[in-house]
Amino acid sequence: MNDSIRDTRTIVIQLRARIAELIRNEGLKPGDKLPTEAQLTERFNVSRPALREALKLLEQEGEIYVEHGRGRFVSAISAVQVDRPITVFESVTDMTRAYGYKPINKVLSISEEMPDAEIAKHLQLGEAERVIRIERLRLERDEPIMYCVDYVPRRIVPMRLYDIDWSGSLLSLLGQYRQRPRMSSATVSAVMLPAPVVERNDLRDFGPALLITETCFNELGVPVIYAIDYHRGSHFSFSLVRK
Repeated sequence: MNDSIRDTRTIVIQLRARIAELIRNEGLKPGDKLPTEAQLTERFNVSRPALREALKLLEQEGEIYVEHGRGRFVSAISAVQVDRPITVFESVTDMTRAYGYKPINKVLSISEEMPDAEIAKHLQLGEAERVIRIERLRLERDEPIMYCVDYVPRRIVPMRLYDIDWSGSLLSLLGQYRQRPRMSSATVSAVMLPAPVVERNDLRDFGPALLITETCFNELGVPVIYAIDYHRGSHFSFSLVRK
């Protein structure tokens, strides 16, 4: 896909966020009518096609609904506010900061390797494609609160591994290569850390964890990260909205 189409997609995603912000800032309630397309295009200085794509995203997410011949309206789901909804896609670094932590990311290992069948499937890799494996601990005042392993297709990051600072946000790093993730598909389960991880990293006091395995996609729907994150159960909780 060419750059112009990619740029248009980015504008649509940003516009979707701005419309959602408008709903919140103006205190629109379920059943309230959104401004017209003409009003929104003038307000945001965007094209009508881009606006309609952004509105379509909000409709698909259940934030708004359409009554043909009457317009678009705020749905009930938009009024439901929960703390740290698990459905929100954000970087692990941003998420931990939102909990009030000031995390330090400690890189345990970094390597280039051939993926196993499961990782290759999640990242939609070809037979000979390799991955970068990043193993990290998130620390809060020297106390481990997360253990994370991320896999990234090697083709995305052309630089030598030791020339890169892997201690920051992985999403921001991939953004430098125009591959920043925008959404993900995840599964959640309650587990204990694997015994080899506990022994190797002296994590005997880590306790129960909330394991989130997540495939992250760029704005074109291409998988760019497969993440395995163990959130320390004593430090994290998530909420959700069912609809």
